[in-house]
Amino acid sequence: MTATTMLKVDAVTRQFGGFKAVDGVSLQLGAGEILGIAGTNGAGKSTLFAAIAGQQPADAGQIHFEGQDITRMPPYRRARLGLVRTFQIPREFKSLTVHENLMAAAANPQGERLLNAFFQTRSLREHEAQLSVKADRILQFLNLARVRDVKAGGLSGGQKKLVELGRVLMLDPRCILLDEPFAGVNPVLIEEICDRVRELNGQGIAFIVIEHHLQALKSLSNRMIVMDRGSILAEGDPHTVLDDPRVQEAYMGGVV
Repeated sequence: MTATTMLKVDAVTRQFGGFKAVDGVSLQLGAGEILGIAGTNGAGKSTLFAAIAGQQPADAGQIHFEGQDITRMPPYRRARLGLVRTFQIPREFKSLTVHENLMAAAANPQGERLLNAFFQTRSLREHEAQLSVKADRILQFLNLARVRDVKAGGLSGGQKKLVELGRVLMLDPRCILLDEPFAGVNPVLIEEICDRVRELNGQGIAFIVIEHHLQALKSLSNRMIVMDRGSILAEGDPHTVLDDPRVQEAYMGGVV
């Protein structure tokens, strides 16, 4: 692993019964890089994310994050190291406001959410106040300040994706795994999400982005991987990858 490699996935396999959803996948993510992962439904993209983030343990292979072996590490410990993910279907707390959703993502050092002010010490209340300021700063950055006090369940699909991004930003990530950030999102918000990702990347946060929207992924990524049936089909510069006949055949019968 080079000094600039943030994440290294080495021959990772994840199977369900006799079916290998991820079959010996290896990849590296450089510090400050945006890596795009594309593939048709069932290609293994989301299962690979789950293995990297720890929701589904790898059956074989190793995963290293910033030089540390995290292969058997639980998700919350990976998150504390700065490796976090979003989900294809946003998991917002529908009955909480947007601001409360971000606050709920923040945990104290013991991993307990900041609830019930009656039992908080003065220092913990001060810490919560600092987190509230942090949440407002993130909402401003994501252009969500106008819906700060709106119940998250009433937001549009694109706004919910931004709330999901805001919640992981509360954890001070070093690397974010974005799972289908453009699914069900209108073109205006797609470009807004892309702008925010580019800006965060410019601040030093690395990204791996799973997406079906190939043109958006092409414009966003420094490098692209296409998966097919649990394995890597092609890897490299986005233009070169999307011009690969194997990729075009796997995607929409030869038309990308």
